[in-house]
Amino acid sequence: MKIKEIYDYLVARGIEKDPRRPDGIKEVLRREKKKYDELKEEEKKDFDLEALTNPYSDTRILCGDPEAEVRRILVGVDIEVGEVMLADRLAEKGKPIDLILAHHPEGKALAKLHDVMHLQEDILAQFGVPINVAEGIMASRISEVKRGLMPINHNRAIDAAKILGLAMMCAHTVADNQVTAYLQDMFDREKPLTLDDVVKLLKKIPEYAEATCHSAGPDIVLGCKERRAGKILVDMTGGTGGSVDAFAKLSQAGVGTIVGMHIGEKHRKQAEKNHINVVIAGHIASDSIGMNLLLDGIEKNGVELLPCSGLIRNRRS
Repeated sequence: MKIKEIYDYLVARGIEKDPRRPDGIKEVLRREKKKYDELKEEEKKDFDLEALTNPYSDTRILCGDPEAEVRRILVGVDIEVGEVMLADRLAEKGKPIDLILAHHPEGKALAKLHDVMHLQEDILAQFGVPINVAEGIMASRISEVKRGLMPINHNRAIDAAKILGLAMMCAHTVADNQVTAYLQDMFDREKPLTLDDVVKLLKKIPEYAEATCHSAGPDIVLGCKERRAGKILVDMTGGTGGSVDAFAKLSQAGVGTIVGMHIGEKHRKQAEKNHINVVIAGHIASDSIGMNLLLDGIEKNGVELLPCSGLIRNRRS
């Protein structure tokens, strides 16, 4: 596969599992096109044209020739300078790397991470929060994340890859959409009664089972084993943690348990205040599931995958 073919495949699969559904994605892209068309000519040069066809600002080809053929990928959850050096070292040992694939965004994909957070508004709406309320409570959080990203040195790993002549790409929300849909479908189908049942279901999944062996598996952080789960919301996509104000609205909408990758202390306290149970499935294991659901399709095309940086590789097909 060429780098561009892998990129197009990842975006297409992300759209396929997007909670906004095809009509919602079309509307997102329509708004981007309208925004672009209304720009002055001098402003258009700063516009990211990928946004016209790819609704995920945190999934991008970061460097390298899009037409280059890919036979071997070094793929990991986090790709920093160390992993870039690992790719170069592998080449010295006779295993040249044609593409470095990160899950977490780097470069311009990290700088624009806040843009994908609007996806969370639609998830809140699907679980009973009025869309005007969802957009209202997310607005300040999106602004906060944008400001927090401004001081970050986004391009360190990409600069290293460029110097060494290596291609690099990241696939963030496209993978998070996969694990979110996978787990939500499982819970909707299995309807676990208690939080203990929720954890047991998660531990049947290979990535979580392995993470448990390393003390990083699913855990109840609010509630207890015997507490009934009620309506379960899987909260694993949309860039990063949402608004602390969402918990009150979700509680009013009837959500009993949130299953997430991670949770900050401010968010945990708000969940506790609003009597919402929280099960943390595990960050890296959850990211691994999302990536694995994408990687199987790439591997089927004859591309060799070398997992690194925490990725728990498990094949499903």
